[in-house]
Amino acid sequence: MQPEYFLFGIGMAWVAIATIQDIKMREVANWITFSLIASALAYRAFFASFYNDLSYFIIGLIGLAIFIGLAHAFYYGRVFAGGDAKLLMGVGATLPYTNFFSLVIWGLGFLLLLALAGAVYTIGYSLILAYPERNKVKRKAIKVLKEVRKLFILTSILSIIFIFAAESWILWIAGSIFIFLVPFLHAYLQAVDEICMRKLTNPKDLREGDWLTGNLKARNKVILARVHGLSIDDIKLIRKAGKKVVIKTGIPFVPAFLIAYILLVMVFFLGNGKFSFLSELFALF
Repeated sequence: MQPEYFLFGIGMAWVAIATIQDIKMREVANWITFSLIASALAYRAFFASFYNDLSYFIIGLIGLAIFIGLAHAFYYGRVFAGGDAKLLMGVGATLPYTNFFSLVIWGLGFLLLLALAGAVYTIGYSLILAYPERNKVKRKAIKVLKEVRKLFILTSILSIIFIFAAESWILWIAGSIFIFLVPFLHAYLQAVDEICMRKLTNPKDLREGDWLTGNLKARNKVILARVHGLSIDDIKLIRKAGKKVVIKTGIPFVPAFLIAYILLVMVFFLGNGKFSFLSELFALF
């Protein structure tokens, strides 16, 4: 059996479990992500020992370290919530790399697929959220668009330049349209965020990690809107003050991981173990 088969199997199973939990509870338990990492490394260690190939385990550790760094960057940059970041670490340990070159190829490949799947999934999910409040979202989006007039002018110019710079008509049409739509997408997503993803919450319903929309004063103490979200002590203080607070809710993003992982497996088998597009690109250098 090829080593990738087992890694793909545990990766698919764990990400599917995480997806179900994220949809139901809007969180991913630590036992899911940490057991995924442990299982992937344990298998790499077994394979390395059985075939006397220590490099297979070492490259797994290097890959995990790189994805831990990426996960922290995405978390502190507020791109991912804590559960999403930890899941990225686990997924990184299951990618089918055997050397540093394939680590770069499959690592970037998964991130590319995750960005694509995440964009399509997020827009689709946001449309469902926005529909009941579509009139408010429309008014807010128009207001935001007026505030970013300079961005609109810049992307319009860039889209025209791209038309003349691109070598194929498919590329210039797709690229110029995407660049032109950036400010509209920005305005729409900001409107959805402010209209549909802010929730006035009772203190008893607060959970550790919930994100405040701004700093909050409770019982003569200022609770900061931190990247880590509310702590247990913060929640106790808010409950003593008896104050309702506005919490920023998020889109359950783990389903995008599952979509991207399925695409990754398809790319692997259809490409006979190669991510051809990225491999050819890096071969140029």
